[in-house]
Amino acid sequence: MRCSEFSEDRLVSFEVIKAATEGDSEALAKVLKHFEGYIAKMSTRVFYDEFGQSYLRVDEDLKQRIECKLMAQIILKFKI
Repeated sequence: MRCSEFSEDRLVSFEVIKAATEGDSEALAKVLKHFEGYIAKMSTRVFYDEFGQSYLRVDEDLKQRIECKLMAQIILKFKI
């Protein structure tokens, strides 16, 4: 029996990871979908409006850079 705090259905399967490392676009989309919440959290920044009010918002440029970096690392560096 495996001791893990995550259920099996919430994890990315080995087959999907292997396909993503080989450049399969659907597999890469599944991996990005899996990390979507984490990437959004990491790309959240404080913005200020013209009245000086601050609010949290996802920086779309930063989010896109993180996603591109993740895809590049999966394809180029991650070898099974």
